Amino acid sequence: MTKVVAIVGPTAVGKTALSIEVAKAFDGEVISGDSMQVYRHLDIGTAKVTPDEMAGIPHHLIDICDVDERYSAAIFKHQAEQQIEQIAGRHHLPLIVGGTGMYLWTLTDNLTLGRDHFDAESAQIRQHWTTVAKEKGEAYVRAHLAQLDPAAEKAIARGNLRRVIRAIEVVEKTGQLFSEQPHLEAENDYLLIGLTTDRAVLYERINRRVDQMMAAGLLKEARWLYDQGGAELPAGKGIGYHEFYPYFAGEVDLQTAVEKVKRDSRRYAKRQLTWFRNKMPVHWFDLVSGRDRPEQINGLIHDWLIK
Repeated sequence: MTKVVAIVGPTAVGKTALSIEVAKAFDGEVISGDSMQVYRHLDIGTAKVTPDEMAGIPHHLIDICDVDERYSAAIFKHQAEQQIEQIAGRHHLPLIVGGTGMYLWTLTDNLTLGRDHFDAESAQIRQHWTTVAKEKGEAYVRAHLAQLDPAAEKAIARGNLRRVIRAIEVVEKTGQLFSEQPHLEAENDYLLIGLTTDRAVLYERINRRVDQMMAAGLLKEARWLYDQGGAELPAGKGIGYHEFYPYFAGEVDLQTAVEKVKRDSRRYAKRQLTWFRNKMPVHWFDLVSGRDRPEQINGLIHDWLIK
C-alpha cells in the first residue's frame, strides 16, 4: 500500500509554499489536485506554481491540456494514480496538492467513477452510518460491516471509518460484497493535511491576491481566453476568467468585474472549507496566524510514515 500525503484547503491559504517545504523534507514530488491548473496558458488566474517557486521539486498534472479539452475527476483519478505509482517507484513521497474537493475525494475514497455514487440514496446511506458512528462509535459500525462482509471489515485499517461506511454503502445499495471490488486491495493510504485560518483573514488574503493577479496581467490572460471562445470552452468557466466576459462585451466596467472575481473567489473558498470538513478526515493547521507551525506538520507526517 502506497502512502500519499494530500495538502488541501481553500484558495490563498498557502498550500503551494507548504507543499514545497514538505517535498524538500521528505523527498517528495507534487501532483496538482487543481482542476484549472491542468490548462496551458492559464497561469495567473489559476495561481499556478512558477518554476522559481517549484525550487527544483518535480510537479505533475500541470499544463497537460489545451483550453478546449475536457478534463474530469475520472481522468484526474486515472492520471493521478499513475503518477503515484511512478513516484513511489522512484522511492519518493507522492504529494497531492490542491483545492478541488471532488478530485481529491475520488482518490481518497477510491471511487469507481462511471457508477453513480453521488445520488440521493448513496448520500442517505452515508449520512445514516456517519450519524450512527458519532452516537455509538466506530466499533459498532465495524461490527455491522463484519456481519455484511467479513472480508472487507478485516481488510480495512482501524481508524478508517470513512472506508468502513463506504463498504456498507456498496453492500446495502448494490447487494455486492465490497471485498469483491477489484479496487480494494489497490487502495493507497492517504494522510490529509488541511490549511485554514480565520475567515476574515482568509477573505482579505483572497482580495489581496486578486489585486496582485491584476497587477501581474490577469486581464490580458482572461482576454486571451475570451478570444478563444470564453464560456464555450471547457476551461472558460473558471473563477478569475468568466467574470471578465461582461466587461469585454461592454456590459460592465472593469472595477465591477474585479469585485466579482473577489466575491466569487471568497464564496469558492467557503465551499472548499465546507467540502473538506464534511467529507474528508483532514488534520487542520493554521499557519497564517501562527497558531500552528510547519514543524508540527512535518512531525505528523514523519510519525505517520514510520507506522
